Amino acid sequence: MHRCHSPYLSYMRLSNSMLQPRWNPAVLDKNRLFYALWTTGLFLLLIWGVYGINEVYGMNWRRLGNHPREWNHVGGVFTYPFLHGDLDHIWNNTITFFTLNSLLFYFYRSIALRTWAALFLISGFGLWIFAKGGNHIGASGINYGLAAFLFASGIFRKSQLLLRVALVVAFLYGGMVWWMLPIDEHISWEGHIAGAATGVLLAWWARNKGPLSDLNLPELEPNERLPEWWAAAHPNHPDVIEQRANENSTHATEEGPTSVAYTLLPKAKKTDD
Repeated sequence: MHRCHSPYLSYMRLSNSMLQPRWNPAVLDKNRLFYALWTTGLFLLLIWGVYGINEVYGMNWRRLGNHPREWNHVGGVFTYPFLHGDLDHIWNNTITFFTLNSLLFYFYRSIALRTWAALFLISGFGLWIFAKGGNHIGASGINYGLAAFLFASGIFRKSQLLLRVALVVAFLYGGMVWWMLPIDEHISWEGHIAGAATGVLLAWWARNKGPLSDLNLPELEPNERLPEWWAAAHPNHPDVIEQRANENSTHATEEGPTSVAYTLLPKAKKTDD
């Protein structure tokens, strides 16, 4: 193989942007997708179940929201994301949460659960400590934390894939930033700020955990093998296909039947005694 003559590899070496897959290749994409949808669906099932039970049986659970600096309501730190005011409130949070949480658990699989738990607790306590008062309910604080984490993490990490995820989040939910301002007295802008600030802090704290930065492919000799991580990331590249074919050919030769050469000798003549 003469990889030094490949225009694609020459360009990639010059651009210094050879990419390594940033997650465990042993985990199939369908398993990642199942994990992301399962965890997202579990939370949505809980908030819709709580909403439905509260509406049908008139449980008045909305009083169990986050009441800042009220010790007799400190338990609201753990319950407020599951409570919603009306159908529009829970539906809007559902759509946003489904997208952002799925992105978190798909692209940050190894640290997603820890990140989500820290986001849930820190943003809740941050709201309880710094807000001015009132009864705060709804999962919008978590949504802001997820959006801030995905965006900031894509900026902090040297990964083109995660940067693309950050740009998708900015494109879809960039308008959320306006609701961090006190423009509507019925909207918990303090909860939005608490969630967003927590997301940025967690993105900085976890910048060296989970998915790693992209690696650069060093200059190769003309007949040197491509690194396995790059070959796994570009299975359809001509040089990778050629390398795989040579490996299979070598493997078949080594394990194939051993050939045996036979030499025919002339039949001995009978002699009279």
